[in-house]
Amino acid sequence: MKLPVVDAQGNVVREIEAADEVFGIEPNRWVLHQAYVAQMANRRAGGGHTLRRGEVRGSTRKIRRQKGLGRSRQGSIRAPHHVGGGIAHGPKPRDFSQRLPKQMRRLAIRSALSAHAAAGEILVVEALVPPEPKTKLVAELLEGLGISRTALLVTGEHEPVLHQAARNIPFVKAMPAAYLNVVDLVNAHRVLMTEDAVRKAEALWGGANLKPRRGNRTAEVA
Repeated sequence: MKLPVVDAQGNVVREIEAADEVFGIEPNRWVLHQAYVAQMANRRAGGGHTLRRGEVRGSTRKIRRQKGLGRSRQGSIRAPHHVGGGIAHGPKPRDFSQRLPKQMRRLAIRSALSAHAAAGEILVVEALVPPEPKTKLVAELLEGLGISRTALLVTGEHEPVLHQAARNIPFVKAMPAAYLNVVDLVNAHRVLMTEDAVRKAEALWGGANLKPRRGNRTAEVA
């Protein structure tokens, strides 16, 4: 498929060829959803910790005798209904992480990129990296492109100048192509890439990294 290359004013100056297996597949919505949920779950700390009645400090002596006083039956002061007692059914440290197979993670990223490409939300920008680390330059570029919502700025390699210039804009996130992930792609309304980023994405998630379909594997010739 072809992706438009635009200048700082949003004018299409040319088009480049992009690999169909990365930017032109039919998005797998089920895998995309599962990858999104897994990545969000992996961010959870799961560090909630409460003390149960057997863990709090305090005597285990029965507060008063069982019968004869006309009052309620009570055990130790560690019971959950007493002030300073243990917590009933409280949270304990827990691992929320989910593991996805490598091929599913790659398919999810290709699906997200293809969905953006099909909707015309991927633009290849010629002068995406500003000459100076100034937020004003990135803001003027986004204004020229007519972007006022969540945008993802993707470069081939890490660009410290772009990262410093874009980090003060709340709805903009800059990253190299190798750091692309499902959550950032799904949350972004526009994806701005350099041509190097497109080639990097093709190398990472296309070509030799594609899982061969069953029945299409060629026999190795000794």
